[in-house]
Formats: sequence, C-alpha cells, structure tokens
Amino acid sequence: MIAQAVPRPPWRWVENQAMDVNLKLPLLGGLSPAAFMRGHWQKKPLLVRQAWPDVQPPLPRAALFALACSEGVEARLVAREGSGKAIRWRVRQSPLPRSALPPMSRAGWTLLVQGLDLHVPAAHAMLQAFRFVPDARLDDLMVSWASAGGGVGPHLDSYDVFLLQVQGKRRWRIGRAKDPEWVPGAALKLLQNFEPEEEWLLEPGDMLYLPPRWAHDGVAVGGDCMTCSVGFRAPSADELAHDLLQRLGEEEIFNKAMYCDPRQPATTTPGALPPALLAFAQEAVARRLAEPHAVARALGESLTEPKSNVWFNGPGRGRLGGPVRLSARTRMLHDAQHIYINGEAFEAAGRDADTMRRLADDRVLGRADIARLSPGARDLLDEWIASGWATGVDE
Repeated sequence: MIAQAVPRPPWRWVENQAMDVNLKLPLLGGLSPAAFMRGHWQKKPLLVRQAWPDVQPPLPRAALFALACSEGVEARLVAREGSGKAIRWRVRQSPLPRSALPPMSRAGWTLLVQGLDLHVPAAHAMLQAFRFVPDARLDDLMVSWASAGGGVGPHLDSYDVFLLQVQGKRRWRIGRAKDPEWVPGAALKLLQNFEPEEEWLLEPGDMLYLPPRWAHDGVAVGGDCMTCSVGFRAPSADELAHDLLQRLGEEEIFNKAMYCDPRQPATTTPGALPPALLAFAQEAVARRLAEPHAVARALGESLTEPKSNVWFNGPGRGRLGGPVRLSARTRMLHDAQHIYINGEAFEAAGRDADTMRRLADDRVLGRADIARLSPGARDLLDEWIASGWATGVDE
C-alpha cells in the first residue's frame, strides 16, 4: 500500500458523522447532494469549476507508474498512433513491465489504473466524498495519466462517472449518443460517428459529471495530465438474475424433497419434457423466491463480494480495545434484517445491529461503541480484524 497525504475535501469533513445531504457543497457547484441527486443524477451533465480547490493527485506520477507495474494491480496502457482516418489504437493490459511504458515525451499515450482506492489511502479518502450515493452503487476510483494528446477516444459508459481533474489540463467534448455505432476492428469500443455538443477545458480542481451513455472524449492538453474518475456499478438485469439465482440455489433450504413420479405412464415420446417435472421445477423456484428475505440476502452477499483481484493482507493491526476502522478493501452494507460484509451475511437485531450498521455507514467505530457490543459481536469484530477486513486505530 502506498502512503500519501490525505487530500482535504472542499468542505468541513467530520469522520464518524453522517453527511448532511442538504448542505450546499463546492464539490457539486453549490448544490446540495439532495438537489444534485434530484436534478442531475442519471439525468443531465454538470460542469463544476473548482469543485475541489487546491486538489492534489492522490499519488505522484512516479509512484503511479510503479504501482501500475505491480502484481495484482489492474492497469491498461492505451496508445494512439497515426492521425485522421489512419488512427490506430494499441491496448496492453496488466501485468505491465516497466519497459512497456513509453517515454513521457512521446505524445498520445495514456495509463489507466483501476481501483486506485484499494492501494492508496489518499485515493480511498477522495472516494469518501461521493458517499451521498449508496455504497451499493459506488465502485472505485480510477486514475488516468496522459502525455500530450493522450486519451482513449470518443466512447460512452453504461454507468455514471465524475471526472475530477487533479493535474495538468484535459479538453472534454461531450454529446448525446442517440444510435451509437462502433469503429469496426478497433482495440477499444470507440464511437464511429461522435457528434459533440459541448466542449470544455478542465484544469486542476474542475470536475465534470456525466450520466450513463453520454458520449465523451477527453484529450490531454500539454501533457503530464492526471484525471481521477469516480465510477459506479450498474449491473444488468441478466447478470444480477444469474448471480442471485445461483446464490439462492447454493444456500441451505429446509425443503429438500426429491422429484418422484409414481404415476408416470409408459411413453412413446421419451425425448419430451415431462409436464410434472416442469411443474415441480417451477414450484421449487417459486418457493425459494418466496422465502422471507431470500432475495435481499442474496443481493447483499453479491454486492459486497470482493472483486476477483482483491485480497486481504490479514491480520489487521491492533486488537479490539480502541477504535476499529474497516479496510479500504472491505465492502459492508446492511438492511433491516442483515449485516453484509465481503460476501457474507449475518442476521442482526437489537443494539448490536444498530452498532454494526453504524460501522457500515461510517466505516469506523469508536471505543464507546465497541464497549457496548455483546461478547458475540465483539468476537465477530475480532475475527474481522484477524482476517484483515478491519484494523485497530491508533488514538
């Protein structure tokens, strides 16, 4: 993990205290989070000049290059060659050897590092500024470094994104993508007929919010350009249904009745699906879905499941005597019946449940909160510390 000074957000931030969603913020151009979500979220873009005054990159350029070439870090190198209709794109995925990175003086290349918040505390701290959106939707912070003219071409995303300029300058062109067509044979999914409607030059501290499926093209101006992208998760209905049904099928259930057909007659069409077996299957699925909280439990486990490239360097520091903070890699959610953490679900009720929900919301518990936990809940926190899911905080 790379240490870096934690960037101070452009408003008064108090740890272990809920965000005031009605407070007007420079980050949102003077809008409150509540007003932004009503008026802009998934509706229309928003350009904010000096959303984050005096912003600093979450890590220096040299550290970013070194991190991109480290094992277990998701990174991409994108290089543009040629011009006009002769443009070609080269994309190289991690792992990246240091020799793969071109000289900084070479124009037209970009280094993208995904999930920077998992590796750099300063990036994780920056991500907390956007928690007026539910954690179930918040994905990660990606950083893009580009030489002069670098970019990834005109494209669109299926999710919301905040584009915060933290170093250098980048020119953004945006437009609605009515009937997108893709450049055939390109190494990237690029729009063939991009028609920009607006254009802005962003400098450090400026930020652009784009709803899903707004076409955009960002090009570095002058080089040494660094942009932080806050992205969100938007699972498709098919992906979600597949994952939830698989989880529901794996859980222990009380009704383990086996199919039987004592009245099955001899058949002259052995290849036909037996109607009784179809009815048995439909009833089994309907019964599983009808179980109280079954879908909610499967969804909570799914949304907190760590990504395949995420692991925990347990055990965490300290023991359960002082405050406890969740690891930057830990995903924790809650509902009225459960606490969900890193793909696991725990039934929760009473005072322990309230305290654990506060941990999910604030990502830190104070000494007084921990002292009020039951022995069972304290044992659970100890297990999480031993697994590296949480860590003791030095006071």
